[in-house]
Amino acid sequence: MKLLTRLLVLLVVLCSIAKAADAPRPNILFIIFDDWGWQHAGAYGCDWVRTPNFDRVAKEGVLFKNAFTSNPKCSPCRATILTGRNSWQLEEAVCHGGIFPPKFAVYPDLLEKGGYTVGLTGKGWGPGDFKLEGRTRNPAGPSFDEFTQKAPAKGIGTNDYPRNFEGFLAQRDKAKPFCFWMGFKEPHRAYELDSGVRLGKKLGDVKVPGYLPDNPTVRGDLADYSIEVEWGDQQIGRTLALLEKEALLENTLIVVTSDHGMPFPRVKGQIYEDGFHLPLAMRWGKGIKPGRVVEDFINVRDLAPTYLELAGLPVHEQMSGKSLVNILRSEKNGFVEDRKIMLAGKERHDIGRPNDWGYPVRAIRTPEFFYSHNYHPERWPACNPETGYRNCDDSPTKAWIVENKGPFYDLAFAYRAEEELFDIANDPQCLKNLAADPKFAATKQDLRTKMEAMLKEEKDPRVLGDGAIFDTYKYLGNRKGKGYAEWEAAQKGIVPPERPSRKGR
Repeated sequence: MKLLTRLLVLLVVLCSIAKAADAPRPNILFIIFDDWGWQHAGAYGCDWVRTPNFDRVAKEGVLFKNAFTSNPKCSPCRATILTGRNSWQLEEAVCHGGIFPPKFAVYPDLLEKGGYTVGLTGKGWGPGDFKLEGRTRNPAGPSFDEFTQKAPAKGIGTNDYPRNFEGFLAQRDKAKPFCFWMGFKEPHRAYELDSGVRLGKKLGDVKVPGYLPDNPTVRGDLADYSIEVEWGDQQIGRTLALLEKEALLENTLIVVTSDHGMPFPRVKGQIYEDGFHLPLAMRWGKGIKPGRVVEDFINVRDLAPTYLELAGLPVHEQMSGKSLVNILRSEKNGFVEDRKIMLAGKERHDIGRPNDWGYPVRAIRTPEFFYSHNYHPERWPACNPETGYRNCDDSPTKAWIVENKGPFYDLAFAYRAEEELFDIANDPQCLKNLAADPKFAATKQDLRTKMEAMLKEEKDPRVLGDGAIFDTYKYLGNRKGKGYAEWEAAQKGIVPPERPSRKGR
């Protein structure tokens, strides 16, 4: 009887494998915003940023409540997506504005070799120089950027994303599945000042997070940001309509996310919850039971192995992410695979620092707590005040905080403790550091031990005693930034001449 039972189980497994092998390989459409915070979507409960098309993807597919990037800046996050590796596993590609070593395989190339047609419109991997080490095209694929459109505000880009996608579809080999990367510029700065109010936003409706001052300047800045998010969402709507028209919607896996949080002080580029927590929704016709909400902790490095598995291709040996296919095919809500732990961190992606140093951080997130280790707390976390805060995008919000100093200045720009611990369930905006509280000493030590063990398993040089190597990697960004020349001259006792006025020019 036991032998018969085992044979029946084996037969069921073999039938399942055969069925999966015979299933048509899905098309893959990856849509990524630039600087969109996870909390600003209707599907997550936001009532002042309207995202009906993202919400539709979530409603007709699955919404992920705990999606993260390992590094909250453009280039490192996008490298993670493409390679299926955490950023500290990517050598020079850990930097923002660096290079992309060709030694790391990327999923568009692997899918193309496996029979897919691949393409890109808008922002792929970047900023940085992907050609410097031998790559001949953007790691996200060949570009399709012929068509433009009129934008409703000056800060919004003119790329006609859906029409360029349509151009890609028209020239593709229809006998092959496709994989396309649609990279929005929005809501990256700069914004047209007061464009939000001009286009119908009411400042009284805007919700201001606790780490920013609640005043008309900040509310206006957030309103300007919101209309760029909404513009991107409109492009999703046009793209869904195009897929329906071409009878491609039901066999296309649509993935919508962002590269990191919004471009405001203490968010973009900073290792706090709103910096590395991402929006994420996926739709795939009959491949995903609609209306599901998943709470498993997902890293964007999990996308590459997911795509390869769905394409019937082997997951590349370099990839350390874990495929999401079982979660997508499940009918469960909540925790499907009980993934309840996530790592984050950063190295050098700042300008305006003496000696070109970075601000290395590693962090661990669980459902209850968020712990981070700032390896060089003697350095300024958002670059040196004397040389300009260049790791925080210029904005009315930043200008107000710098001018008025006070607690919001300290939250965004002041020195930080070596260790930070937050009760994420009760303090999701990471405002009260509990690391020095004796009541949480055991929790802090447990999280640090787990974090370091995981990082050692991933061969992170930072925890293996070779962290200095990160500051030697080739970096192509503007190292010095506004104000650096004055600061450098002052160190030598030389005061530069006053700059000529730009008024009237």
